[in-house]
Amino acid sequence: MKPQSSYLRSCIEKQYKKEDLIKLAEWKMPFGRFSGMSLIDLPDEYLFWFQKNGFPEGELGELMAFCLELKIEGLDLLIKPLKPKP
Repeated sequence: MKPQSSYLRSCIEKQYKKEDLIKLAEWKMPFGRFSGMSLIDLPDEYLFWFQKNGFPEGELGELMAFCLELKIEGLDLLIKPLKPKP
């Protein structure tokens, strides 16, 4: 098993707030194949690809790493009800 990157480890150790959970539901992926998709709805494989190749810099990367950890733990279903209604 590959050890976690220091970037991912620092994201995990960050103290997240309820506002971060809301951001996972509301923020849209700004680029790439899944542009426009809510972060919490990004496919696991896409997030694992970023884990392997590097998350984007800044808050977006931190939220994507947090999103992956929630999905690994099966907690992503707690975020989906926070998504804005269309």
